[in-house]
Amino acid sequence: MFFHMSVIILLCKLPNRTAVERSYFAANVSAAITLAGCSSYSSMTNLYVLGLSYTNSTPPQSDSVAHALYEKLNEIKGSAQLEVRAGYFGMCVRQRGIVWLCSADANGLTQQIGPENDPLNLIGTVRSFKDDVLFSGLLLMAVILATVSALLLATFPGWHQERDESTGSDVDVKPFPARPVLQISLTSSLVAGVLLLIAGLWQHVGSVGAAAMAGSANYGNVKADIGTNVMVLTWIGVTVEISAAVGLFIMLISIMVLDRLVDDD
Repeated sequence: MFFHMSVIILLCKLPNRTAVERSYFAANVSAAITLAGCSSYSSMTNLYVLGLSYTNSTPPQSDSVAHALYEKLNEIKGSAQLEVRAGYFGMCVRQRGIVWLCSADANGLTQQIGPENDPLNLIGTVRSFKDDVLFSGLLLMAVILATVSALLLATFPGWHQERDESTGSDVDVKPFPARPVLQISLTSSLVAGVLLLIAGLWQHVGSVGAAAMAGSANYGNVKADIGTNVMVLTWIGVTVEISAAVGLFIMLISIMVLDRLVDDD
């Protein structure tokens, strides 16, 4: 997580880039890292939306039915020690805390681990969550729109020197960008921000609900974890994308006010 945060911070400090451009870079990188979670055996295993693992907890004593179900599931579970994590495009499993195995094919992971080592079918549960709850389309669309907005922003005229006829000296001048280009860039940025916001809420609500359901349905025999790293990266992307949209909106309003002042003069 520290490495990924460092990359985003460095991108935010890119030289010769405006604050809005750096915000676009940071938003795209955070979304790309989020989508790449659980896609490899390296540090990407720490970037997951939902994680399930077998655990031993105190059986419920107040409810005899719940206690009986706990004992039955605990008997089925036996001594299994398996961790399963899900990202948007992949899953990672680890048996007895040894080596992570990552793949987009849940059946292949089950065969590598062995069905007998996953008696409560955690791999199938996580696969259902990945396929039926997670939706990567919002993040992908947001990345495309943010890229379009950043490319339009790159067409804005930069600083250059002109000769001041009244004083005869060179002055730095930055012309206003074309109004239609600025409006299209602002619209793309706003839509990208809204899509990221919806994706963040969808991911948060879905993972919390699935974690609560998995824990309750297995009566304490399964531990559910929410992927904090992915959650933080998603909300960072939302924040910087909305900040970029606000910056473009302020730029547009400023240009409109200046044009009106010039017309009044």
